Amino acid sequence: MNTLTTMQFKVQSYLAERRRLGFELRSPGLALMSFARYVDDRGFKEPVSVEIMSDWAKLDKMQKNTPVTWARRLNLLKPFMHYLRQFEPLTEVPDEPIFGAIQSRLTPHIYHEQEIIDLLSAARGITPTGGLRPATYETLFGLIASTGMRISEAVHLLDTDVDLKQGMLIIRQTKFTKSRQLPLHSSTVTALLRYRQQRNQYVQMSPELPFFISVRGKRLGHAMGLRQIHRVFNSLSDQLGWINRGAHDRPRIHDLRHTFVVRRVMLWHKYGSDIDQAMLALSTYMGHVEISYTYWYLTAVPELMAVAASRFEVFAHTLEVGDD
Repeated sequence: MNTLTTMQFKVQSYLAERRRLGFELRSPGLALMSFARYVDDRGFKEPVSVEIMSDWAKLDKMQKNTPVTWARRLNLLKPFMHYLRQFEPLTEVPDEPIFGAIQSRLTPHIYHEQEIIDLLSAARGITPTGGLRPATYETLFGLIASTGMRISEAVHLLDTDVDLKQGMLIIRQTKFTKSRQLPLHSSTVTALLRYRQQRNQYVQMSPELPFFISVRGKRLGHAMGLRQIHRVFNSLSDQLGWINRGAHDRPRIHDLRHTFVVRRVMLWHKYGSDIDQAMLALSTYMGHVEISYTYWYLTAVPELMAVAASRFEVFAHTLEVGDD
């Protein structure tokens, strides 16, 4: 097959163009390349049809075999198909009703304060008792809960990114190729300092040393693996017997990030802060590429529905006064 006509070549060209504009497209890029290989391996001819896309969408590696999953996979192809249609007008663009509507963001599990306390306590009890491994998980989960950072951001922190004298973290180019600084609460600084001192008993300092390190055999001193972290978290979750209050399969590490946002907004609302102004600052702090991602919490999280309702009441009252 001519390289210039392969679907993989077209996807690579599309991704290169989008990334030049500042889009990272990590997960969509992997999905598009998977689709391109599917098309090329089967020798499908142009134009690309919705039937071909649908067949690929059903090949979910997680084997969930649910229309919602298929719809999401199919939806990942839409921007590329619009791009491809510029050059191949007969290219079809998938429509949502094929597998049903997409629920783009599911309601998260918002942790109660006691649940977070119990999580850190359970992490402290991981074997070997008193060793670096339990201290690592306790500090990692505590940092995510207290800052709202992403698990991937925490795992990729280098020791040099953690300035405990200034009480500041540097989050380097992550999900949306943006870097930012996160100020830390004094209690968080104390916890991180305690962990660093304990960690330094196991490894030698170097510019590339991860802040959180693996202690498993030959992995000692290397960055922690996300799969293992999720496995430990799920084990602790099962041990604690949490009742899932979200729409996902179970409470997740990422829900600690959601919980941080919810608590912050509810605190601002309690003290009568200017929510709109505060949300702008929060969006920057969280590393959201658009403030709409932050405002989503007001309408999608039950704990904040009262906040959204009260804001609407004030708005409606203002309109009534204006009509008078």
